[in-house]
Amino acid sequence: MAQANYQLIDEGQTGTVPIKAWVQGVGMEAQARQQLQNVAKMPFIYPWVAVMPDVHWGLGATVGSVIPTLGAIIPAAVGVDIGCGMMAAKTTLKATDLPDDLHEIREKIERAVPHGRTMQGRRGDRGAWHNPPVAQQDVWTGLKQGYDDIVAKHPRLDNGHVNHLSHLGTLGTGNHFIELCLDEADDVWILLHSGSRGVGNRIGTYFVELAKRDMGVHLKDLPDADLAYLKEGTQYFDDYVTAVSWAQNFARHNRELMMDAIIRALSQCKGIPPFMANVEVVNCHHNYVSREHHFGQDLLVTRKGAVRAGKGELGIIPGSMGARSYIVRGLGNEDSFESCSHGAGRKMSRNEAKRTFTVQDHVKATQGIECRKDEGVIDETPAAYKDIDQVMRAQEDLVEVLHTLRQIVCVKG
Repeated sequence: MAQANYQLIDEGQTGTVPIKAWVQGVGMEAQARQQLQNVAKMPFIYPWVAVMPDVHWGLGATVGSVIPTLGAIIPAAVGVDIGCGMMAAKTTLKATDLPDDLHEIREKIERAVPHGRTMQGRRGDRGAWHNPPVAQQDVWTGLKQGYDDIVAKHPRLDNGHVNHLSHLGTLGTGNHFIELCLDEADDVWILLHSGSRGVGNRIGTYFVELAKRDMGVHLKDLPDADLAYLKEGTQYFDDYVTAVSWAQNFARHNRELMMDAIIRALSQCKGIPPFMANVEVVNCHHNYVSREHHFGQDLLVTRKGAVRAGKGELGIIPGSMGARSYIVRGLGNEDSFESCSHGAGRKMSRNEAKRTFTVQDHVKATQGIECRKDEGVIDETPAAYKDIDQVMRAQEDLVEVLHTLRQIVCVKG
């Protein structure tokens, strides 16, 4: 294993745990640093906070952070995109099996998987199913009882407009994407990035507010109101763990259904020979919480924009549009709670990116990639993100690279 290369951030304040940050060569913004220091003040953090090289400020908690807790959980640290993550499938196709013009492939994928958002997410939304396919209905049948049990305890969670079945097997918006990539041997891979969609957002938002209300007058004593927490042993804690586990399961099924739809769409493109898409398959969360044992304690580990990288475990670290992505194998580094980054990480906000870059800049940055090249995706242009190669160098003691992928088709939410 490579020598540990984290920076130790310890303000020396009573009651503050250390922060171990894998940020060599990539840096960390002051706003994110303050956010991490606020987390480190919470009395149930054990034994430190780990920070991944794609770190940047986020709503609720810092993106690219690993937060281990004893006896409590912070719903806003998990966030509202519960179970967001990546899925990758290596196919038996080679680059030579693909047509020179990839536009038809992108169009078929866009038709096969609802994406984006219109009509404020209500009736007619292009990013939802209006008549969910049979496969979606079958998966929902297995999920519905768990959802009904959660709502039975928390009726206010379902306001009658929660998208669950209608979002199952859909991509979403923002930085969620579907890609066709080639590896170092010109093998074709399918990559996708999405989570628990509308129903996960509703569950996350509901329990974040519930934690704040539950703390009552004690909320003002926190360094940040978004650090409101639920104590283990209480009803709300147990209910949240049940709900977040359900949403994470929904997210995994969501990715699997999309992958099946993409494979079918690709197989229907003119000139593409019959193929299989199960040579290597990886499906991993990067916004989630799990029970794990570290340093002699049973902990709740919240990964907010981080991937589990236990020894031998496979993970996916995507770059931005036009940059490389990586299939990695974990090295099981305990200092990071067996974690690694979940991507390149933003270096500027969406609004800043829109102010900074033009469509012409984006066209140049995505040359050779079949993707949208309009002002609607400027906030996702490659230069809005950190350099993925620097991010990978900063975590050489966390993962080893198995495959390096380059995008050739990209569908953005």
